[in-house]
Amino acid sequence: MKKVESFELNHRKVVAPYIRKCCVLTGEKGDMVSKFDLRFLQPNKEAMPTASLHALEHLLAGFLREQLEDIIDISPMGCRTGFYVTLWGDRSHEEIKEALEYALKKVLDAKEVPASNDLQCGNYRDLSLFGAKEYARSILEKGIRTNCYAE
Repeated sequence: MKKVESFELNHRKVVAPYIRKCCVLTGEKGDMVSKFDLRFLQPNKEAMPTASLHALEHLLAGFLREQLEDIIDISPMGCRTGFYVTLWGDRSHEEIKEALEYALKKVLDAKEVPASNDLQCGNYRDLSLFGAKEYARSILEKGIRTNCYAE
């Protein structure tokens, strides 16, 4: 069985918040895809409540696309400590960091959570704009590193 990349990361030694390039994959026709770990909280010590995580997912889905072209997906981690973002091309940490900081600042000014209705969301009652703003503020205050291990 092939190894799962994120299971190879030493979750005891990482120091959040950080951005980590998980991998760059090249397809059969030469297309490249980058996957990044956007870790907001310290693994095994903190976890976001689902309503805050869910609201951040909705908000980041739009705000990151304002800065980054070719996003394939942004999805929350099951451990509720951050998100994965997948994009076409071999992308840099700095490009992702700049876009994430922009998006988190936009979260602070948001008046509503996009797509917070039963037509566009499968669990629209479980969203917290207040919580999303609190986590965005906290991450911005701590600063986002591009090295997942303590420097």
